[in-house]
Order: sequence, then C-alpha cells, then structure tokens
Amino acid sequence: MADEADLDLVSISPKANPPVCKLMDYGKYKFEQGKKQKEARKNQKTVEIKEMRLSATIDMHDMEVKAKNVRKFLMAGDKVKVSIRFRGRQMAHTDKGRAVMNQFLEMLDDVATVEKNAKMEGRSMFMILTPKTEAAKK
Repeated sequence: MADEADLDLVSISPKANPPVCKLMDYGKYKFEQGKKQKEARKNQKTVEIKEMRLSATIDMHDMEVKAKNVRKFLMAGDKVKVSIRFRGRQMAHTDKGRAVMNQFLEMLDDVATVEKNAKMEGRSMFMILTPKTEAAKK
C-alpha cells in the first residue's frame, strides 16, 4: 500500500501486539519536526545576569542613578547581581555595606524580588535580584 501511494511505511510502536505502523511521507515529517524545533528555539528567552557594582561609601545620588539602570535591566526581564567590593580597612565595616544593600533593595522594591540574599564571599558581598512577574511583563 505504501509503494502504491508513493509514501513510507513508518513503524510507530513496533513492540505492540500487533505492531502499529503509519503511512506517511517521512522526509516531509522530518522537515516539519525541524521547523517546529527551530521555531521553539527562536521564541525562547534567555535570561541574562547583569552586574551592578556598588561601594560601601556610595553617595545617595550615585545609588539612585545605579538603581535607575538596574530598574531598566529588571524591566527587560534580566536578573541582576549587585555586588560591593570591600577594600582595605572597609573589611572591618561590612555592616555598612549590608546597609547600602538594604537601602538599594528598598529603592527597587516595586520591581525586584531577592533570589539570593546579601552574602559575603571573600572581600565581596553579593545579592541577586530577579524581576517581579508583573514588572517583567510591562
């Protein structure tokens, strides 16, 4: 029947009793599958991690400018890694760095949620922010 219809006989479930086969144009089927996979890859969004560096002694206006940029990143749907590098004697005052991180987070409360809380690693303190679901859709 497959030869008469100029199609291929494709075994769908060979272990079934009786085996299940289908008459189809296998080349066309493979082409359609490839097309669907390519479309799925094109539509998926890759989430980038942007980084914003702060300092433990940052001034209020500088922090507002950086918060404005982080807001743009979050609105675009990206994650943001906020970091503070402590240098020299600043290591004795990591509590000031944590206060800066908390203040920065308060500025972005409406668009950001904390994925990973502020944590010290060596001489740096990191915090990862993700967009709130409704903020990323705007």
